[in-house]
Amino acid sequence: MGGALEGKVALVTGASAGGTGTAVAVRFAAEGAKVAITARSEDGLRETLAAIEDAGSVGLVLPADLADPDGRRTSLVAETEAAFGPVDILVNNAMGTIFKPVHEWTLADMDHMQQINVWAPWLLMAEVLPGMRERGQGWILNLTSSVGELPPGPPYGFVARSGFAGYGSTKAALNRLTVTAAAETEGQGVAVNALTPGATISTPSIVASGTIAAMAGGDDPSWIFEPVDTMAEAALALCSGDPDVLTGRIAYSLQLLVELDRPTHDLLGRELVPGFQPADLPPRIRRQWQFHRESGGPDEHAFDRSSTPLPPALR
Repeated sequence: MGGALEGKVALVTGASAGGTGTAVAVRFAAEGAKVAITARSEDGLRETLAAIEDAGSVGLVLPADLADPDGRRTSLVAETEAAFGPVDILVNNAMGTIFKPVHEWTLADMDHMQQINVWAPWLLMAEVLPGMRERGQGWILNLTSSVGELPPGPPYGFVARSGFAGYGSTKAALNRLTVTAAAETEGQGVAVNALTPGATISTPSIVASGTIAAMAGGDDPSWIFEPVDTMAEAALALCSGDPDVLTGRIAYSLQLLVELDRPTHDLLGRELVPGFQPADLPPRIRRQWQFHRESGGPDEHAFDRSSTPLPPALR
């Protein structure tokens, strides 16, 4: 494959922990992009930088705490553009998570999560959008979550009752921001989308903990996981597609890959990932839908909407 982002400049937040942000940065680098990466951990960023260079591209390490309104987040775009040129692609992946009941939250808790999950992405979008509009080209991708959806009820399942008030609220706000920005840039060559995992990302730490597998139950919990490769593939599709066609999406990774009939490659774009090709995905997605119904979480069957269309293979 390769070359889909040749000559492009990307800024990816939250790219130090070996998860989605790292995977997106490496995949974009393998497709020819120069990639600036930011997160709090400089050591983690250095590891991602090594992977970017192994993929054949160049990167820029920008350690920053996105929760700090007066910190380096105010110069990330300027530093990226000074090193590489105008930002063509912005990926807002960094996130903060706190899980507890509504009555236990403090204003400090709320402010911290809001700074990372809403204000930082919003301000970075505000910085890059004018240049994208002027050049008539750009892609913005906000990483979101299914807990940003309104859970059905009453009666409510355990997902609705599991302390997602803060995290879910910020992701709901991010989804609304995404669609508004897409509307404001419609027809101007700029795509603004949001992307959430269709399942749990199978990072080594999550798999090793056994928590998600226990939640899935049964002898084979593999259906509840997806590799970082599927998220990176979906992100690449949304950050290289035609802005007149792919914009304003609140996309679910696996469902999007089925809709686009898009093969899933490894992070270097060289090999197909076994078991995660378009024809493989519908049974896995339906099993995830069943889990959401049983656990009282969002029912992706209901997400046949303009921002998340249901492909014929899943009807």
